[in-house]
Amino acid sequence: MLTKQLAKHFRDVHFGGNWTSVNLKDSLAGIDVAMATRKVNDLNAIAVLVFHIHYYIVAIKGVLEGKPLDAHDRYSFDLKPLESEGEWQSLIQKSLDDAGQLAHLIENLDEEMLHKDFVDPKYGNYLRNILGLTEHCHYHLGQIVIIKKLLNKA
Repeated sequence: MLTKQLAKHFRDVHFGGNWTSVNLKDSLAGIDVAMATRKVNDLNAIAVLVFHIHYYIVAIKGVLEGKPLDAHDRYSFDLKPLESEGEWQSLIQKSLDDAGQLAHLIENLDEEMLHKDFVDPKYGNYLRNILGLTEHCHYHLGQIVIIKKLLNKA
């Protein structure tokens, strides 16, 4: 039952239904590549934040699929320049698709796994990483919403 709730919480930050009434899919709607790549002061661009969120989703999704952990903080903001609206829309879609797939994996995870080490004891257990990833998404979603408001005022 806990894995179902964790999956719902993770899914909701991406697709809606959480009690904050804010989600990535709706927040990214209407943002074109020009807005997504425009910086406000020293803040990260929206596209970079989407890439960053997606980077860790892919890493944890890979582990739940039985692959080795392949994530390095130093690469988590390394978005290659987006050359077109299509590339931006593709990044959004890939991010949402992978989030949906990860939610499904979490939902079907054996609850006993939640208390096992996530790859290495230094990373804590699966529960910590799943909750942490969801919190991470909420944190950067908040940044995206604020940056979008600032860009709309400019």
